[in-house]
Amino acid sequence: MSVSRRAFLRSSTAAATTAAAAALAVSPALAGAALPSFPDLAGGGLAGPGNPAPGTARAARTPREALQLLIDGNRRFLADEPMPLPTDRRRRLAIAQAQSPFAAYISCSDSRVAPELLFGRGLGELFIIRNAGNTLDTVARGSVEFAVAELGVPLVVVMGHQRCGAVKAACEVVEKNRRFPGNIGRMIEPIVPAVLRARGEPGDFVENSVRANVRRTVEELRTASEPMLLDPQRTGKVMVVGAYYALDTGRVDFFDVPRAA
Repeated sequence: MSVSRRAFLRSSTAAATTAAAAALAVSPALAGAALPSFPDLAGGGLAGPGNPAPGTARAARTPREALQLLIDGNRRFLADEPMPLPTDRRRRLAIAQAQSPFAAYISCSDSRVAPELLFGRGLGELFIIRNAGNTLDTVARGSVEFAVAELGVPLVVVMGHQRCGAVKAACEVVEKNRRFPGNIGRMIEPIVPAVLRARGEPGDFVENSVRANVRRTVEELRTASEPMLLDPQRTGKVMVVGAYYALDTGRVDFFDVPRAA
């Protein structure tokens, strides 16, 4: 007598269920064993400081380890070395319910500046905040606070880049009293103080302003009044660094790193 595939699957499933129940009934060890626990997803899938989600262990746990990962990744990027990125289906499913990035990254929206590519990192590894001119507005500041307090990142990077259009616009405001339409003018307002600080320095005005803009943002984060940012920096659990990306060479220069870190 032939049995349909569907009927066979039903009977197999029922048999397996019966066998499992019998095993629990005859084995006190199995009956008393704790069932595997799963992360609580009600809180929005946050791994939390020092508590990465299962299967998503943080690639680096200290600020120095995190910074070295970025330095090594950029070195491989410059050498055109193959960099297999964790972006496959297995990785995507592993981080679907929670994330454990090892760095928060404030960078420019410029299409030529993609942190994951510059450092050879994959899904769930960098918590990236991007806007034109890598400024620290309310959204960016809140995002950094979230990354530090809720996700437990040990490293915060602020990166400017060569020939930044937003910084160039701010330089034109200072030098030529230029006005920009719409929200562009308001967008570059936070960059103007850095441009004024860089004016008169030897070298290229725009590039000096790019670095001055990074330093100013880094200084704001290092001297933040919010305990969630200041306290972990004081204890050495979090480090804020400044970087500059050269479009011509592909090199990232971490030029502003705390000496005591």
